[in-house]
Amino acid sequence: MIVVLLGPPGSGKGTQADAILARYNLPHISTGDMFRSAAAEGTPLGLKAKSFMDKGLLVPDDTTIGLVQERILKPDCEQGCLLDGFPRTIAQATALDLMLESLGRKIDCILYFDVDPQILVKRLSGRRICTKCDASYHILFQPPLQEGICDHCGAELYTRDDDKEETAHHRLEVFEMNTAPLVDFYLDQGRITDINAAPSPKEVTVSVFAALDKLGLA
Repeated sequence: MIVVLLGPPGSGKGTQADAILARYNLPHISTGDMFRSAAAEGTPLGLKAKSFMDKGLLVPDDTTIGLVQERILKPDCEQGCLLDGFPRTIAQATALDLMLESLGRKIDCILYFDVDPQILVKRLSGRRICTKCDASYHILFQPPLQEGICDHCGAELYTRDDDKEETAHHRLEVFEMNTAPLVDFYLDQGRITDINAAPSPKEVTVSVFAALDKLGLA
């Protein structure tokens, strides 16, 4: 089964992706993680992606589509996968449908995480990452025991460039410009399952599991 997670930055897609992976054991395809990994390695693709991500911009479609296509063709995705952060534009969605059609496959479920923009800004600008072990915290929802210090390894925490408040606002503007039309695109096709992502992560997970279980993924 192929599941797509859609939603604005800060809507909790990453948290719910972890819950889905633990329960259903699907390969996880996260373009954000793949780009950040490539950027850390200093590859040309990674540096190109980082130049866009640091400004809160989307990585160009051709680069993103090529990366996802390579991943979907790997053997562990033969029985399905979880797409997190892709597609983000109608062009990407069209390319994905054509790609899957050529493989005799299709998207089985599209979950849309719906949250008020004001809540999203608070979520995005409050995230902190460990400089050493990459552990993630949030100053409001999951603060470290000691301010600015990682609970696990004692290293300093920092705010990613794409998590700063000014970037958070811009990321939401980019989402509305590029990805919100994609939501309407899928809605018109009757392919979206709407998830209220404003409650606590545990409450949202209950809704997600209920939606996926109805499709026989349990």
